Amino acid sequence: MLAHMTISNFAIVKNLEFELKPGMTTITGETGAGKSIAIDALGLCLGDRAEASMVRPNEDKAEISAAFSLQNNQAARRWLEDNELVDGEECILRRVITKEGRSRGFINGSPVPASQQKALGQLLINIHGQHAHQQLMRAEHQQQMLDQYAGHHLLMEKTRKAYQIWRQANNELKRLTQNREENEAQKQLIQYQVKELNELALGEDEFAEIEEEHKRLSNSGELAVSSQTALSVLYDNDEGNALQLLQMASQQVITLGELDSNLSTIPAMLEEAIIQVQEASQELRCYLDNLDMDPQRLIYLEERLAKIMSLARKHYVMPNELYQKHQDLLKDLEALDCSDERLEEMAEQVELQRQKFLATAEKLSKSRQRYAKELDKKISNSMHELSMEHGIFKIDIQSDAEGMLSPLGFDNITFLVSTNPGQPLQPLGKVASGGELSRISLAIQVITAQKVETPSLIFDEVDVGISGPTAAIVGKMLRTLGESTQVMCVTHLPQVAGCGHQQMFVAKKSTKGQTETNMYPLDDKARVSELARLLGGSEITERTLANAKELLFAA
Repeated sequence: MLAHMTISNFAIVKNLEFELKPGMTTITGETGAGKSIAIDALGLCLGDRAEASMVRPNEDKAEISAAFSLQNNQAARRWLEDNELVDGEECILRRVITKEGRSRGFINGSPVPASQQKALGQLLINIHGQHAHQQLMRAEHQQQMLDQYAGHHLLMEKTRKAYQIWRQANNELKRLTQNREENEAQKQLIQYQVKELNELALGEDEFAEIEEEHKRLSNSGELAVSSQTALSVLYDNDEGNALQLLQMASQQVITLGELDSNLSTIPAMLEEAIIQVQEASQELRCYLDNLDMDPQRLIYLEERLAKIMSLARKHYVMPNELYQKHQDLLKDLEALDCSDERLEEMAEQVELQRQKFLATAEKLSKSRQRYAKELDKKISNSMHELSMEHGIFKIDIQSDAEGMLSPLGFDNITFLVSTNPGQPLQPLGKVASGGELSRISLAIQVITAQKVETPSLIFDEVDVGISGPTAAIVGKMLRTLGESTQVMCVTHLPQVAGCGHQQMFVAKKSTKGQTETNMYPLDDKARVSELARLLGGSEITERTLANAKELLFAA
């Protein structure tokens, strides 16, 4: 609940500080005294737009702070914890506006943007302005009030998400359909490219293998001559070869080893060399026997290499990358070949998401219908109490699952009313007079406020257009509401003011060319005087004082 407020240099307020208590607090004062100024200042702490004109003339800045008790307000506490702004059992909102129009917001001393103050403010307090009945004429506001009363926020969020998923899928389907012609042209090009590569039928490592074989065949003559020469030097030359020389050296070293033990390891080394020469000679002979010198094969390889190089240039890749290019094009073609199938699958997915949204929206619609019946009865009864004995209130819900889809479902909600016998139910703004509209609006606000989770409610002159016995009933309704939540009510009606658990008075005074507004609590004696002033105007008699005492006593 709102526990304390401090206002400095705001509009016609120089310095103002006051405390608020639980229950119903009424705020009264003379016309033009600034009864709503505290609510305007509080709005800034709750994230309203700041303007330079709000700063008191000849002052550098205006500053407003509001302290809220977090007792029994778990939603606000969780918000503060999630945003790492929690500080004990109290929450302090502060706003500073400079004369240039710049503003800064703070939550528990930490600077925050106005959007965060607004988000937290919705969990702390709910303000019903004096023009609420004008908002009540708008269809979107009527739906908002019904949803607020129903409290099905999770169902609304689920509906909104289902709608978004469906719309995203539908947009993707439209995009795919629009690109179909472009995809068809691309498909024809890729089909031609794939056909060429299919005809080539290049293997994964074939280019490297062909390149190696072509190199060998191109140099087969040189390979044969050089291999034969090397074989002759190593083994085949009868006049002298490396093997014979090594064998002779080995015999000599064996003899020397018998004379000097230091040479004993050399014969083994030469024996190993003789074995290596013999094996190398065998390898060379085998190579010569199997050396392929097929000119037809060489011609085939040259032609295939030429095709590979030509297609590689055509696709702007290196020859060794042509195989992968072929595979990539096959994948692209497969994706395009499945475009019709994909469109069908996408269409099925869109319809599936649409049905999911409709199912969720149907649940939301049924919840609205259930709570609409409850509100119909309560508001109709409240209209009877507010001197509209024959009044009937009904919330008409028209559902259109085909053409009226939105993140809020598929319902069109209209508040209907009949205020006289025999009069058909018609939209609120077409039937009710100004006074009737004020009373109906107040009844709706008081009843829906009972379901609001915020622990504090402010009614800013919502009783405009109400008087007499009806005003007394309004006062009792607000007092009953104040038994379960904190209620602040700015009013000019004595019947309403007298119903408050406590009352505050707003006074304006002008000295030395400057105007100041102050607000202070009234004790029982002062309350009687203020109620008498509201009852009798400028002339207060014993009779008006007696009436004022009776009002206070009755409350």
